[in-house]
Amino acid sequence: MQLPTDSSTVDATSGAIPIGSPIYTLTTLAGIVITALLWRKLVRSEGRVPDDRLYAVYGGALAGAYLGAKLAFLFAEGWHFRDNWAALLSGHSVTGALLGGVLGVETAKSITGYRHGTGDMFAVTVPLALAIGRVGCVFAGCCQGVECDAAWWTVTDTHGHARWPAPQAEMAFNLLFLAWALCAWRFGWMRGQRFNIYLMAYGTFRFAHEFARDDARWFGTFGGYHVVALAIIATGAWMYARRASSKSVPG
Repeated sequence: MQLPTDSSTVDATSGAIPIGSPIYTLTTLAGIVITALLWRKLVRSEGRVPDDRLYAVYGGALAGAYLGAKLAFLFAEGWHFRDNWAALLSGHSVTGALLGGVLGVETAKSITGYRHGTGDMFAVTVPLALAIGRVGCVFAGCCQGVECDAAWWTVTDTHGHARWPAPQAEMAFNLLFLAWALCAWRFGWMRGQRFNIYLMAYGTFRFAHEFARDDARWFGTFGGYHVVALAIIATGAWMYARRASSKSVPG
């Protein structure tokens, strides 16, 4: 999710919103609070006792996600906004947040010595947080899709142009995965692999969906977020294989 801004006008074609947009700030805070409470509930439902190490893992995920979100934006679009310091300071991307969050979790576990799996909990909380965040995108008018012919499913930007409903599509994807993750939690499907499956599923979705988003391009219709999406898929596949391999080792 990006928050580039212009010092004089809000450019709907770039999905820009003013820094400090109230609705975006509120939905971001709501996502953090709601998922933190859900995280605590999920921990207890597994019979674990929330302790400082688990909170450190959650904090590591948040810190890593914030750093990754910023770096992904600079990697994919920083050059496009090189003369707009407000955009460079405020821009970020959920694709990088996923990669940074994974690194943050692994770092926190390494520091604290926590060895229990947490991916299944993140498979529930992360899609919910991103779905809530996309509500902010819808109301703030950022992260828009490409222009297209008007239809019943298109949305209209501030300039009256019909656009692909990119935030709504990403919200729908995350809600659908959330429904699957809750069923998986209830029936014990793919235990220990659910977040890895989410990474591969979201990375694949985002790679394809990026062609319909109005983001800066490197060449033709290919942009930096395509590269980050491929990295998300690769990370999920590597973690899935590592987990499967560890389970196959006797004892």
